[in-house]
Amino acid sequence: MFKLYKRLSTIVTSELNKALDKAEDPVKLLDQYMREMAADIREAETAVSKQIANEKVLKKKYDDAEGLAKKRETQAVQALEAGNEDLARRALEDKQKHSQQAETLFESYTRTKSDADSLRERLTEMKEEYNEMNLKKDSLKARAESAKTKTKINRTMSNIGSDESSQGFNRMEEKVLRYEAEAETSDDLRSSRSLDDELESMNTKDTVYNELEELKKKMGKE
Repeated sequence: MFKLYKRLSTIVTSELNKALDKAEDPVKLLDQYMREMAADIREAETAVSKQIANEKVLKKKYDDAEGLAKKRETQAVQALEAGNEDLARRALEDKQKHSQQAETLFESYTRTKSDADSLRERLTEMKEEYNEMNLKKDSLKARAESAKTKTKINRTMSNIGSDESSQGFNRMEEKVLRYEAEAETSDDLRSSRSLDDELESMNTKDTVYNELEELKKKMGKE
């Protein structure tokens, strides 16, 4: 019935550590524990209610038996006063029977009341423990989320400057340098073609000039 106490004694120690070792999500695990605690408390409340009901029933039966025994004693006195000894004797016999019943019922009632009081006290402790664990749960959840965030950031930071990242960066740098070298080569080639064109143009002009001079000589105009 009161499985909660065993669970409470281990929730933040061995069982939680085992769960964390298995890489279970501590936030989900804590939520699960709280649901189980709440279910155990509801179960305990039902048991306590039944025990209290039994206590009240036994108390009523005891009161009835005790009351009837006192009534028979009073009636026996009245019968003797009326001179009816036989009736007085029978009244006393019935009184003894109810007195015995009352004694047995009182023992049962006392035991049941003690059990009910104990259960009530334990239920109160369970609820207080639950409220305390609920506060701890919120704190642990916040710490778990913070730890996960830190871990994620640390892993990300550890990848920055790693061999793989450096190699990738170096490859990109080499690629950019190659692009720049190709661009410079392209400029050089274009400049070389322009110079060749100018030289060729100059040679063409010299040829035309020489041919013109030769033609003028032939025509006697020089």
